[in-house]
Amino acid sequence: MNKKDGMQYAPKGKPNPVVEEGEFIFSVAHLKHGHIYGMTNGLLEAGASLKYVYDDDSDLVDAFIKAFPKAKKVDQLEMILEDPATALVASAAITSQRADLGIRVMKSGKDYFTDKAPFTTLDQVEAVKKAVAETGMKYMVYYSENIHVESAVYAKDLITRGAIGQVVQVLGLGPHRLNHLSRPEWFYQKDKYGGILCDIGSHQIQQFLDFTNSKDASVSRSQVANYSHPEYPELEDFGDAMLVSDNGATHYFRVDWFTPNGLNTWGDGRLMILGTKGYIELRKYIDIGRDDSKDHVYLVNDEGTFHFHVEGQVGYPFFGDFILDCINRTECAMSQEMAIKAGELAVMAEMKAIRLQ
Repeated sequence: MNKKDGMQYAPKGKPNPVVEEGEFIFSVAHLKHGHIYGMTNGLLEAGASLKYVYDDDSDLVDAFIKAFPKAKKVDQLEMILEDPATALVASAAITSQRADLGIRVMKSGKDYFTDKAPFTTLDQVEAVKKAVAETGMKYMVYYSENIHVESAVYAKDLITRGAIGQVVQVLGLGPHRLNHLSRPEWFYQKDKYGGILCDIGSHQIQQFLDFTNSKDASVSRSQVANYSHPEYPELEDFGDAMLVSDNGATHYFRVDWFTPNGLNTWGDGRLMILGTKGYIELRKYIDIGRDDSKDHVYLVNDEGTFHFHVEGQVGYPFFGDFILDCINRTECAMSQEMAIKAGELAVMAEMKAIRLQ
């Protein structure tokens, strides 16, 4: 994994299979974002078996097969959709195409696991809700900054155990490095990537819903800008938003493409979680000025101040839970409601955003 390129973020954890070889089979369709490698790693480590891979770009397919040699190339998506053995389709399509693809997958009788953001329009949200209701299949989303970050997993456990009382506010910082030369053309076209709040903002909103145990929220204010990239007029390199949840908790997040080259990772992702009895800070990918390692958790409550370095200690339980959800038709990994709602709120934040520059 290239630590300086967030588009290629693909954590590897310890294998923790929940099924036997061949018991749960998935295939991969569309490789337009490097997150598909992280999605695939997570499923394989949880015991899933990879069967087919499809994309219309043979170079992307060849690179994927080099990383995952067991994958068999197919020339048409229909070969995956018509395969009775494939239970789940994992995908990182162009953002604006993810919803339509997911609907096709679900109508073929398979569950769907898409990269974030899951939507770029509210029409897509409504169409997916309808397809989920009609088919009974799953439309799950790879919100990697929560489910594939050990410090975030550990923080949720602390919150569940009551370490900071009731969560009343979440502050999220999601800076990213642009690495503009490695980005595809569609990344700079707003109708395809959806805008910065829709794209990387969806990570932040899902964490807010998760850590506050909220089912819904409203967007109080949002704003975007292109401060420094006039050569890409449709790119938004800055965005922030404020939300209020249905249980009264508040949220502020900022996302941007201004990570300086001197930082030894793709972004100094941070999270501050305020509770009625304490607070938690996550330094997800680096602890600047002290330690280049990731997954640092700082806890302050009535019992004292604590630092936990949880890299390699927690794992990524989402993937095993999701596989079992697909088999048992349960919702232990993440509720369908939350997966959709986070993406919906991200679209709403983008739609309401004031353009600053």
